Amino acid sequence: MEKRVAIVGAGISGLLACKYAVARGFTPVVFEEQEKVGGLWNHTIESTRLQNAKATFEFSDFPWPSSIEDMFPTNFKVVEYLESYAHSFGLLPYIKFNSKVMDMDYVGESEEGMRPWEFWGATGKAFGSKGKWILKVFNSKDNSTLEYEAEFVIICIGRFSGLPDIPKFAAGFGPEIFAGKVMHSMDYSAMDNAAAADFIKGKRVVIIGSGKTAVDTAFECAMANGSDHPCTMIQRTPHWALPDAFPWGINFGYFCATRFSELMVHKPGEGLLSSLIATLLKPLRWAMSKFVESYIRWKLPLKKYGMIPKESFLDEIAACQIYMLPETFYDKVENGSIVLQKSQNLTFCEDGLIIDNANHIKADIVIFATGYKGDEKLANIFKSPTFKNYIAGSRDSTIPLYRQIIHPRIPGVAAIGYSESASNLYSIEMRCKWMAYLLDEALQLPRIKEMEKDIGMWDKYLKRYAANGKYRRACIAGLHIWYNDQLCRDIGANPRRKKGFFTEMFQPYGLPDYNGITPAAS
Repeated sequence: MEKRVAIVGAGISGLLACKYAVARGFTPVVFEEQEKVGGLWNHTIESTRLQNAKATFEFSDFPWPSSIEDMFPTNFKVVEYLESYAHSFGLLPYIKFNSKVMDMDYVGESEEGMRPWEFWGATGKAFGSKGKWILKVFNSKDNSTLEYEAEFVIICIGRFSGLPDIPKFAAGFGPEIFAGKVMHSMDYSAMDNAAAADFIKGKRVVIIGSGKTAVDTAFECAMANGSDHPCTMIQRTPHWALPDAFPWGINFGYFCATRFSELMVHKPGEGLLSSLIATLLKPLRWAMSKFVESYIRWKLPLKKYGMIPKESFLDEIAACQIYMLPETFYDKVENGSIVLQKSQNLTFCEDGLIIDNANHIKADIVIFATGYKGDEKLANIFKSPTFKNYIAGSRDSTIPLYRQIIHPRIPGVAAIGYSESASNLYSIEMRCKWMAYLLDEALQLPRIKEMEKDIGMWDKYLKRYAANGKYRRACIAGLHIWYNDQLCRDIGANPRRKKGFFTEMFQPYGLPDYNGITPAAS
């Protein structure tokens, strides 16, 4: 049978998936909606910088150029780095730019025939079934729509773009009664820098949200307008934000990226010994969290502005809620350029917003930095209603993906880049290495029931360390090494990547530790 591979998206996930597929002898076709590589990094505001120190956000075989001295490079430098990667590995000829996959339909196997399957794709291998995918692709250059066929599709569309999540309001209390302008941060980020600067200049801007995008947008507005037209940032739930990567002079990685730090965390499907160790070390985990929190509270005036989070620092890491704060953010708060507000509910009025049914905030522009409907975006790419429902899962669980990559009941498809980590490039490259083994059919997946059981255990873990046990965000940051151990065992690689007990246990892990993990060319 043919073994055609299609990849949807040419961001970080798509470039890595393409690179490792090509290395295995495949000739993938990559469909990219934009006119250049980089994905989400092409739509970030001017003040955005890399969240991770560049040493932890680096391709394993393509270091940052020595000319980049910043620990946290600007968004422009990140895009240049990704473009250089694509050029250096000859990936551009495989990419069809300005090509949006409208939907994809699985043919050759009926849904009734697939239901009794004991293994994913009938055999547990990438090309084990008789089916194939038909991708409907719209080209924005010539307005044409063509169909392409592939036996395997790798979806790399991310979860933080494309489908904004905007709160709903009762009739008469929403944006329709507001005389100013309302938009989502996605639309603001899509503006070029000059247009964005002109849009907010001299305006009273309100940002709704508490994540990295909200903080960066508020900071950019403050830079443009100062205290003459302060930017108001309304948060429902404040999160821990790091002022730098060295709490009390200690590398951040020692708190969350060592095997010892993961001993303190209960794991999916853990045994009695692992559970006992995590329980006994719970006070130490609490102390480590308080240690970092004390540094943040010493560096930043959180108490003064009522911005101390309720969740612990390490629990917020486990939920991928930690971010790096712009260096002078609280200077802008102190001089009145940014006004911080907390509110559990808000409504619109003609000249602004009413928060908590009492406080009136006047505004010219309201920007929702309230995230994206990543689950719905992923489901929408499937034509089949059954597959859409499979992706949707239940309302109180994340998308059910085995190894955060494969849906057990959707054959010939992998999703790379949906699940988050403390360093997304690091986790994405590991998944693409695992994917190389799957494409090469050097890896056979377990039975569907076993995969679903594993997914259920991961879901319980995510809820255990999420706020109120209701968090739908797929995040492996609390167990990054343990997760990579699973990938290594799947492909027959040694999960112990360092030399010596103390180095293995207490040194932070990173992508260089996994160099050399790819199957030899066939």
